[in-house]
Amino acid sequence: MEQCLFSVRKALKDIDGEIFVVDNSSDDGSADFFRNRFPQVNFIWNDSNAGFAKANNQALKLAKGEYILFLNPDTIVPEDCFEKCLSFIRSQKNTTALGIKMLNGSGAFLKESKRAFPSPVTSFFKVTGMAKLFPHSAIFAKYHLGNLEKDQNHPVDVLAGAFMMIPKKILDITGGFDEQFFMYGEDIDLSFRIQKAGFSNYYFSESTILHFKGESTKKGTLNYVKMFYKAMSIFAKKHYGGRSAGIFNFFIQMAIFMRAGLSAAGKFLKPVIRFRFFNNNLSEYCIVGTEEEIGQGKKLLETEANKPGKLNVIYLDANNEMNIPNLIYQIEICGRSTSLPEIIFCEGLLSYKNIIDMISQIKKPIHIHLFSEGSHAIISGRH
Repeated sequence: MEQCLFSVRKALKDIDGEIFVVDNSSDDGSADFFRNRFPQVNFIWNDSNAGFAKANNQALKLAKGEYILFLNPDTIVPEDCFEKCLSFIRSQKNTTALGIKMLNGSGAFLKESKRAFPSPVTSFFKVTGMAKLFPHSAIFAKYHLGNLEKDQNHPVDVLAGAFMMIPKKILDITGGFDEQFFMYGEDIDLSFRIQKAGFSNYYFSESTILHFKGESTKKGTLNYVKMFYKAMSIFAKKHYGGRSAGIFNFFIQMAIFMRAGLSAAGKFLKPVIRFRFFNNNLSEYCIVGTEEEIGQGKKLLETEANKPGKLNVIYLDANNEMNIPNLIYQIEICGRSTSLPEIIFCEGLLSYKNIIDMISQIKKPIHIHLFSEGSHAIISGRH
């Protein structure tokens, strides 16, 4: 959350905006940590976990902006993100809501950046694995719109709740999130209502954010599947009804059953997998930044329980012009000795935009770690 706020604050530099953070009764000392660190942020401290939809609606009722951005705390936005998004929405005469291109903590494109509405047919292809077999098919991979280029702007059905920028005039007509969705599905429902009201949803590829993901519920676990498909069941009953909802719920139950079987098999195989790859736990890190930034990062690393086995350093000089292609080359050289290198980017001389642009250009899969100037921690895309 701290580093997300750092990035948001920089993205709002030339924009008149306000920031709300709604805390759903977290028990990690967040209230004490944040209380005096971000005086410009409006914090709302709930006494219980109100759920994603209700918490967002709390802030929405207080927001005065002409545009609203719903943003997850496990995200990092580049400095020019908001300006680019606002410019696009205005070019559409404020009749569109906007989602964005997202990368995960390993630098991979997140398919949920662009999605179609769920239906019995798309659910069938997703559950049976046909979507994975034909990832670019307009028919089989329709749920994640695999036929659409990720580096081009497209009208889409669904915007991801991790980043939804919406003109306030649209939300005045559609209302906010439906609070019968506790977690998952509320973004699909709101996207559906935006289209139903005569507006459009767009996937915007001209800016990219990091979305580390997965702290609330680990994706792929049985608990995640139950929660996600329960939300899909609510959506189907609300918007489809009748026979379509019945077919949809049949596939939901089948998905849960299949995931339960995979989960059980995974528990049986886990000891074998851990034994086989045990030696890969020895990590090699590469840290990128100025001498001062790297010194601060090393101090934080020394307090970590799992210290890196080897630390490679790439120093940046504030007096020299930044050569991004050469820097990417050095990072790739640095990571050649390991199958999945750990890269610590120090934000400061390197902007968030620099870092995200480099991550998208590095050819080899990496584990991303980020240390923001003034931060008290190094955040990671690893689970």
